[in-house]
Amino acid sequence: MAMAVALLVLLLSAGVLTSEGAVYRVGDASGWTILGSPNYTDWALKNNFQVGDNIVFDYNKNIHNVLEVTKADYSACNTASPIASHTSGNDSITIKSTGHHYFICGIPGHCLAGQKVDIDIPKSSSAAPSRSPFMAPAFPPSTFPAASSPVSSGGSSRRRGIATPASSPKPNSGTGLIIQGIALVVVAIFTCIAVCPF
Repeated sequence: MAMAVALLVLLLSAGVLTSEGAVYRVGDASGWTILGSPNYTDWALKNNFQVGDNIVFDYNKNIHNVLEVTKADYSACNTASPIASHTSGNDSITIKSTGHHYFICGIPGHCLAGQKVDIDIPKSSSAAPSRSPFMAPAFPPSTFPAASSPVSSGGSSRRRGIATPASSPKPNSGTGLIIQGIALVVVAIFTCIAVCPF
């Protein structure tokens, strides 16, 4: 029994049995911009966000930024008192709670031009979607599907009664994690064979 507990602790500490949230790039191929007038409301509605997901804002840091704001500041495009400011040009924000999460661009005129997004996490979402223990996150922050290869689950959105195509990140193979996980399991089995009384 002690060996089973030790094995479980080993696997958990190695990250093999943990689940990771999906990664969503705001605006998909367009990114976080005002060029081309992306519709961030439609983008947010077509995704099924969960607690634990990572929202990535990819933008030119010389002409944009990301401010997390209150509902009132979101509605008024008020940049005076943000909850948080992000300026790296490739900001990954982990969603840690249900409810609405409001983001705007703080550059004058950009929010009014539509560079704002409301990420709504349903109350029924208390944890990130379950993933296979050997799966990597949907997309590393620096790699996203090309505009010519949209990722879609083919379902429809359940939010606000609007039937729009749902899109969710497609997990990659996570080959490195698979090899690491298999190696840990093999080591654990041989360790148990060597020390477990049968």
